[in-house]
Amino acid sequence: MKPEEENIEALSRAILRDAQDEVQQLKADAEAKADAIRQRAKEQAEAERKTILERAAAEAERLRSQVVATAQLKARTSQLEHREKLLDKVFEAAKQRIPSLQKRADYEQVVAKLLREALDQLKVTSAQVRADAATEKILSAKVLDQVAKETKSQLSLGKTLEFGTGLVVEASEGRIQYDNTFETRLSRMQSALRSSVYQVLMGEKL
Repeated sequence: MKPEEENIEALSRAILRDAQDEVQQLKADAEAKADAIRQRAKEQAEAERKTILERAAAEAERLRSQVVATAQLKARTSQLEHREKLLDKVFEAAKQRIPSLQKRADYEQVVAKLLREALDQLKVTSAQVRADAATEKILSAKVLDQVAKETKSQLSLGKTLEFGTGLVVEASEGRIQYDNTFETRLSRMQSALRSSVYQVLMGEKL
């Protein structure tokens, strides 16, 4: 082989080796990039999986708290409903016993006090008093005159009350009135008494 041909052959082999080396380097770079991409994808997938799990755990906790809160609210509502029914029974029982007050030995003094209170609330010097039949007998006997003198007012008996125990005082021809029957007094006191009555029912000390 001629020297020129040998040089060409050697040069060709050198170029081929360089090309092969470059191919190998490109292949190695490509594999490294592919590994890096796979690693990033794996890390991203892990991060997303962790985020999803965290969101799922937070949602589960939210739902659990919601269920617990709903259960507690239902229990509290049920307890309050039971309490109110129990209190209603107590006040209804007290209401049923109101007529027995008229059998008290001091009922005359009680009626006089009811009348004074009503007059004090109305702040009038002339009024008509309406009462149930039993209370009316006491008023017509002497209490009406006694209270009239004490309060320096003009008092007269009106029509007998059809409902209620105690009395109702009317003034200005019935345009203003003060209901001081025991039933109405109980209703007025009911809200303020509910808590203390319930404590007594539950055996608590006031």
